[in-house]
Amino acid sequence: ALMAHSYTPGLKVLKKTIIKKERILPLKGEVLVKSGDSLNPETIVASTNLPGNVQMLKVSNILNIDPKDVIDALKVKEGQDVKKGDIIAETSGIFGMFKSSVESPVDGTIESISKSTGRVVVREAPIPVEVDAYVSGKVDQVIENEGIILKSNAAFIQGIFGIAGEKRGDLLLVSSSPTEELTAEQITHDMKGKILIGGSFLSLDAYKKALSVKVAGIVVGGFNYYDLKAVLGYNLGVAITGTEKLNTALIVTEGYGSIPMSEATFSLLKENNGKPASINGATQIRAGVIRPEIVIPIDGGNLDNESESKMPEGIQEGSNVREIRSPNFGKIGKVTSLPAELNKMESETMVRVAEINIEGNNILIPRANLEMVETEWIIHSI
Repeated sequence: ALMAHSYTPGLKVLKKTIIKKERILPLKGEVLVKSGDSLNPETIVASTNLPGNVQMLKVSNILNIDPKDVIDALKVKEGQDVKKGDIIAETSGIFGMFKSSVESPVDGTIESISKSTGRVVVREAPIPVEVDAYVSGKVDQVIENEGIILKSNAAFIQGIFGIAGEKRGDLLLVSSSPTEELTAEQITHDMKGKILIGGSFLSLDAYKKALSVKVAGIVVGGFNYYDLKAVLGYNLGVAITGTEKLNTALIVTEGYGSIPMSEATFSLLKENNGKPASINGATQIRAGVIRPEIVIPIDGGNLDNESESKMPEGIQEGSNVREIRSPNFGKIGKVTSLPAELNKMESETMVRVAEINIEGNNILIPRANLEMVETEWIIHSI
């Protein structure tokens, strides 16, 4: 029987490639650019309006009258605009005393009045939603009423883990080598809006300083897993990150702990020091589907589709691999053998494993917990 090799693709570090990005509205709207247009990251490519929230006013209950009497008490008509505090309905009370009234809780429009139930629905103003280009490039394709596919020549780097969503700024080299820690003292107020390049580690204090200075993002080799809870206020489960409302996106390239940034990643970032970049910390850990990314647009020079280096096929004996789960998260080793049979792990599950030599010891690790470290093909692509 043929053995199917399963593998987790490695993290991409590409000196020059073609990036295609979908920039799509959450619901139908208007596309504001056309095919072939040149875009800046800030260009709004599509916009729409989300319907405003609805406020339901049970007028008959509030005024303590029969639903059929609501119509006489109303001071508004369907379709009328109202401001917060405007009188919606009012009872005349007895001899003009003991009046009671219903006020609009919000600015909005009277959407409907129900004679049978005595309810009035006020809809708040629509919420504009805009999608920007995120990265500079050209409109490759327009998806009518929804958005575009953008195409850009760029250097492209994936991290292993990140938090916070899309940010952009100029790259700024702070650590002078991949093994150097990026410290709080090194982060200064003139770094506002920049994307800092660190080496092996970023402490919680340093990240907090970056947040206070409003640094756009930090790319660094390692971060302490337990510091994430201090930043996020909750334990990171298997959720998708990226929606965190943080000034500063964090992209970790190697793992948890103090781990030097890979030479290929560091040198590519260093080479692009000072250039504008777009980054996104969004990560989906369990499925490994979404990786945080750094995109650095490259001017000029058309690329053909062949310019992106191809992945080698799967994990094989001799492959360099990185473990992407604890207890050896982020450690790198070499595959010594790929046993065909399933092995029982501590969690009582039966999984396919690889035998890895990490720091001189051979250990069995579930193959799903490994990913390729593409030393060979990174060199080809540069």
